[in-house]
Amino acid sequence: MIDRRTMLAATAAGATLVSTSTLARTARPVDPKFPDGFLWGAATAAHQIEGNNVNSDVWAMEHANPTVYMEPSGDAANSLALWPVDLDLVKGLGLNTYRFSLEWARIEPAKGQFSIAMLDHYKAMIEGCNARGLKAMVTFNHFTTPAWFAAQGGWSHAEAPALFARYCDRAARHLAAGISHATTLNEPNLSGLLDVVLPGDIGPRLLGADKAMQEAAAREHAVARFLPGNPLYVADPEVVQGNLLAGHKAGRAAIKAVRSDLPVGVSLAVIDDQAAGRNSLRDAMRAKLYLPWLEAARGNDFVGVQNYERTVWNDKGRLPPPSGAETNDAGSEIYPASLAGAVRYAHAVSGVPVMVTEHGINSADDTKRARLIPAALAELKRAMDDGVPVLGYMHWSLVDNYEWVFGYKPQFGLHTLDRTTFKRTPKPSAAVLAAIARRNSL
Repeated sequence: MIDRRTMLAATAAGATLVSTSTLARTARPVDPKFPDGFLWGAATAAHQIEGNNVNSDVWAMEHANPTVYMEPSGDAANSLALWPVDLDLVKGLGLNTYRFSLEWARIEPAKGQFSIAMLDHYKAMIEGCNARGLKAMVTFNHFTTPAWFAAQGGWSHAEAPALFARYCDRAARHLAAGISHATTLNEPNLSGLLDVVLPGDIGPRLLGADKAMQEAAAREHAVARFLPGNPLYVADPEVVQGNLLAGHKAGRAAIKAVRSDLPVGVSLAVIDDQAAGRNSLRDAMRAKLYLPWLEAARGNDFVGVQNYERTVWNDKGRLPPPSGAETNDAGSEIYPASLAGAVRYAHAVSGVPVMVTEHGINSADDTKRARLIPAALAELKRAMDDGVPVLGYMHWSLVDNYEWVFGYKPQFGLHTLDRTTFKRTPKPSAAVLAAIARRNSL
């Protein structure tokens, strides 16, 4: 089980074709004002903040022997109990939207057994958003699946799309009335394909460790295959990708059947891929990593774009990072224009409006985050001025949280987290985003 965000940050590298500062000097001035109704928000995911998600596939993987997880999630940010605190943080920043996820493993802890108590919990969260004047942007599945789902082969099982649609139907019937925007799945486009974008021998080494962990979980559950929702090793990626695509379409249809006017999309991981020289591999990589999903998104109300990196491809592979570039804590280049590049590409292929469902930086040095936010938003607004319809910007993440296999070391949050008291403390970057959101202007 690999955190795609941090793994890509740890391995994605670019080369300077033209610096961001040069772009700022040569491009026309950007109109600082964002459209009325633009959505400003922060994002979280259930497993990463709720704590003690004991019926999920990830909990099983965290406690497998061997495991590739640096540490278990444990209490996380205790947001299962402290969600009102999180909503108050969002409101206090002057944001108007909170993106969070439902936890399938809590709602359907055993196959066919749905928890009214947990559905009511998420209903209270949605109502809490609305009471604070916040729009509730809800992800129906953010990586984690119920352990029983993984134990029958996860997304490799032929029944998976129908099971996901059944879950979406049950959750939507309980919750859809108060939701602002819904996404079915989070970054499904990279499932089983992460090794494609990992350089050198990193992919094979991690694939082997991930495979051993899955086999340990399968033994623990006395099943032939235990495939979690966010794997690195996938024996049959074409099958898994096909089922994920079918699951998205069936899940979207199930949600729409409950509430036809609810905007539904899917959130995709989109690197800002750039070409260098003749016969660049960029277009081939785009076709492999994004094209089927961007084509599927043509039937959506919007497409979610999640961007953290750029990658520059020549005819041999990715180019090394530029000498002297500012880097994040994983050692990859900080390139503020990457978000706009990813958004432009996603809209050009899908033809539907874009929602930035994640963007941020892994850095303990918050001054880097404070600089990235306005710089990236200026380039995003430039894309909007060029006619790309962007509905909103959700920063990852609201609070430092559990970053999957990397544990609690990576810091993406606008707030710090005291893991003993669960106190959240705003970082200076939070004030930077808050000022832009309150003005609705750069």
